[in-house]
Amino acid sequence: MDNRRDFLKKSALAAATVPFMASGCRQTGADPWGVEADPSVNGTLLVPRGNALPITGTFLDEISHDIPHQNWGEREWDRDFRYMKAMGIDTVIDIRCGYRKFITYPSPYLLKKGCYMPSVDLVDMFCRLAEKYGMKFMLGLYDSGRYWDTGDMSFEVESNKYVIDEVWERYGSRYRSFAGWYISGEISRATKGAIESFRAMGRQCKEVSGGLPTFISPWIDGKKAVAAAGASLTKAEAVSVQEHEREWDEIFDGIHEFVDACAFQDGHIDYDELDAFFEVNKKLADRYGMKCWTNAESFDRDMPIKFLPIKFDKLRLKLEAAKRAGYDKAITFEFSHFMSPQSAYLQAGHLYERYREYFNL
Repeated sequence: MDNRRDFLKKSALAAATVPFMASGCRQTGADPWGVEADPSVNGTLLVPRGNALPITGTFLDEISHDIPHQNWGEREWDRDFRYMKAMGIDTVIDIRCGYRKFITYPSPYLLKKGCYMPSVDLVDMFCRLAEKYGMKFMLGLYDSGRYWDTGDMSFEVESNKYVIDEVWERYGSRYRSFAGWYISGEISRATKGAIESFRAMGRQCKEVSGGLPTFISPWIDGKKAVAAAGASLTKAEAVSVQEHEREWDEIFDGIHEFVDACAFQDGHIDYDELDAFFEVNKKLADRYGMKCWTNAESFDRDMPIKFLPIKFDKLRLKLEAAKRAGYDKAITFEFSHFMSPQSAYLQAGHLYERYREYFNL
């Protein structure tokens, strides 16, 4: 029995360390099993290389809602910025500077409201790393969580009145890398208080920063727009292209003065629906003088396990559709978890390699 218990313990320990060893091997070139890849082997593709809109921006998700923290320090983040730079990323976006009680910088206002003191000033670190690697940094606003609880976006305006001023004084006026703002409230359709809230927060961001650009990243209420905590992968009631165009025409009409770009999340619709929705998105953005970006999700919504790095062909299809539609920029949610060679997910580094092969990087 003792031998059997020892065997099981050793087996469990070995299984638990494989992902870590594999992640380490991507950084050092070593293989945990002592088997090196044949350097003469090169894959071939059946599709034209690089026939897609490249990803040039990424969110930085350090205040997570439904994906795990990787508990990186500045050394790991510095390495990740180098990986980003190597694949052509020029813009990084802190997805939110706070979510409920967890915050990314020591905000005097939010600490007085009961938020927890962070151990590291992540906003300062991201600004410094962006400056070091010649990138633009955009700051995502505070998310109190009350919108998710009530469905009313207007709650987000009050806290951000103070946060926007704080952030600009602490970082925006000090770092050349500070290049704009992400208004982090995520909506999909006509939502209570959305137009007024986007206008109010966008206006303040622009006024305090001398007109730096702002953007939003809503989701399309498609067949895959299901609750992350649920077991279902699709739903029967999905928005039509016509409804989507009608509703977003009204929203863009109300916000375009203070929101410069819209990056619709691309994962909630099926792959054969991409062209129809993307064409509408580009048409609406052009109508109101806004930039049309795509938020190319690098995680898979088609899997029963939520969320894992996406299959490369799925990401390719979405980026190819964005190029056909004439989109201006592709950003992703989110490089560090789902594409980085040092991600906690082994598949992420493989996605990075497939992406680099496709774009001849």
